[in-house]
Amino acid sequence: MKTLFERVFRGSDEMFAKAEAEVNKIAAEVGRDAPLTMPSTAYFLACIYAYIGKKVTNVGELQDALADVKAMMLREPRTNSIFQSGVGTAIAAEMIEACKYVKTDAPYEGTNYHGHFTDAEVRELGVPLVTGDIPGFVVMIGPAPSTEEAVETIKGYQSRGIFVFLIGGIIEQAVEAGVSMGFPVRVVPVGEDIWSVGHVISLVVRAAMIFGAIQPGDVEGFHKYTFERINAFVNAYKPVNDITVACGAGAIKLGFPVITNDHDDMWAVPKSLIIYDDTKDWIDTSIEARGIKLKITKIDIPVSFSSAFEGEIIRKGDMQIEIDGSRKDCFELVLTKDASEVEDHKIEVVGPEMDEFEPGSKISLSYTVEVAGKNMQPDFEPVFERKIHSFLNCVEGLMHTGQRDMIRVRVSKADFEAGFRFRHIGEVLYAKIKSEFDTVVDKCQVRIVVGDEANAELRRQANEVFDKRDERLKSMTDESVPVFYSCIMCQAFSPSHVCIVTPERLGLCGAVSWLDAKATNELDPQGPCQVVTKERCTDERTGRYEDVDEAVAQYSHGALEHVTLYSLLEDPMTSCGCFECICGIEPCSMGVVITCREFAGMTPLGMTFSEMASMTGGGVQTPGFMGHGKHYIASHKFLKAEGGVARLVWLPKDLKDQIRDKLNETAKDLYGIENFADMVADETSCPNGDPEELLAYLTEVGHPVLGMEPFDM
Repeated sequence: MKTLFERVFRGSDEMFAKAEAEVNKIAAEVGRDAPLTMPSTAYFLACIYAYIGKKVTNVGELQDALADVKAMMLREPRTNSIFQSGVGTAIAAEMIEACKYVKTDAPYEGTNYHGHFTDAEVRELGVPLVTGDIPGFVVMIGPAPSTEEAVETIKGYQSRGIFVFLIGGIIEQAVEAGVSMGFPVRVVPVGEDIWSVGHVISLVVRAAMIFGAIQPGDVEGFHKYTFERINAFVNAYKPVNDITVACGAGAIKLGFPVITNDHDDMWAVPKSLIIYDDTKDWIDTSIEARGIKLKITKIDIPVSFSSAFEGEIIRKGDMQIEIDGSRKDCFELVLTKDASEVEDHKIEVVGPEMDEFEPGSKISLSYTVEVAGKNMQPDFEPVFERKIHSFLNCVEGLMHTGQRDMIRVRVSKADFEAGFRFRHIGEVLYAKIKSEFDTVVDKCQVRIVVGDEANAELRRQANEVFDKRDERLKSMTDESVPVFYSCIMCQAFSPSHVCIVTPERLGLCGAVSWLDAKATNELDPQGPCQVVTKERCTDERTGRYEDVDEAVAQYSHGALEHVTLYSLLEDPMTSCGCFECICGIEPCSMGVVITCREFAGMTPLGMTFSEMASMTGGGVQTPGFMGHGKHYIASHKFLKAEGGVARLVWLPKDLKDQIRDKLNETAKDLYGIENFADMVADETSCPNGDPEELLAYLTEVGHPVLGMEPFDM
């Protein structure tokens, strides 16, 4: 038993010696006062910040932290000591990697390695982790016994939705085999050296701070959170050196089992350190060890189906065929029918099949999904349609964008060669709608129509359906519906956060509308979306309801007492961490600045998205800052208590262009202002992000905020 202790302590010593040498070397080169900022994060060096509670902002502070890390590397021959020493090893790894970012923000540019994860990438994982589309993480440390096995195991995890981090020689094997890698496809080559594991641990502890509101320095809080809420594990192929053994001890301390085939001076620890020789069986062994429950959908198609493929991009040169709604008559439509009109699992293709077109063709194609069920409601049709995007993107080698009659679907040459055809689109839609909406859909059939002439008339008919729906949705207001809904899907990672979803305020993740919440409640009456009555309104201006207060108190388990629906200053709604946007008060103009996850630049608040986001998240109420969805910005209820959308003074240009038409429509409805979006500044009209520059622009365009009462702060 003594040898395993010795291996961990030797590995910890080696990692610390490497960290000490690198830190002292960079200090000698650039000086102690040289700034040290990891790109696009508000959490400094996250491992040091989380475990030691210190903010590292320059090289001198990094150098000073060496003593704190050394103190974590205990030498007492007890099991807890080796695990704690393992955590210190991971922090030392972060210090080694941080030295690479002193002179440049992009030390891995031009390589096969990813390196540091931004806060935006951490938050991007939020929704799929909550829904189970990403059931867990694996860190694969290699190389594997062969390139073929490396690819088979990576794709095996990928097909199960497991997010894959690669470290070491297994990256070279994946590159050699042409494996598609990157954050969008959930296979990330982190770094070539074992100390790049520091980037993964940084991601993990930031998830705890962002989603769980764990405070820096709360060591036990971090370990409790990672053990209970982050499903991760490690696969380490032999030979495993001492540093890797020490890092494995740190992983086990976080609650992440380690599976290896190395017997050298190691012994098994039940459910924590598993020594298993048959590496081809590691997938099932690992998933079982971490207790991960997988959602497996068997679909009769010739290629893989997994949420891991949702971010896959199909380039023009790799495309077999394109369904292009911008140039051709194309659409996707879900319709409710009587049971007598639907033949279950009928997949019909009207017109030529894929193999009758030349490679690279742009074609006219539509698919209409007809469903029947005693609990089915026409209001659910657009909910189903919005899910088609994720359903089809889960097909390996297929890319879907857009919705309704502005869809684009690309099928890769590899899919075509594997036998994928138009009818398989129908198989995917049938299987997913029957499985996802089984409590309301009894029967489902899919009709796929190919060809210009037929789809021209069908598209006209489909647009009539869309127009009628839009009129109904437009008429739905918070006042016109009988109830609101709660949503606690994010509580898997943010235990005290509760969204209240209304027709005019969708969930902050942007993925849950009032109709979505209603459908979720119908599909699963005991599930995450529950009815919230709205009978006892005590303040219409702020949107304060006794019913809502009771609901958030109940569903937050007492963490929240009061929430308003329309105010930024008075008990604003909490956030989990996976919000699309965040707004904050700009004191010079007394307006509101909004930024979004995709914008990495500085705002007029002197804060980036990550820095603004650090003011909220994890179910914490922060008056003056609030997470929200993109489409809430153009709502008539947006900041109603503080004067509404007329308070909006700055947002990123790309976001403004996305919501421009609806923003202009809302401003005209509420204030009679034409082209309001042009009055809102962005990074092009205020390139320096300076408050005085912003105020000058607002004055020049006559922005209505200048005539509004200051915030009562």
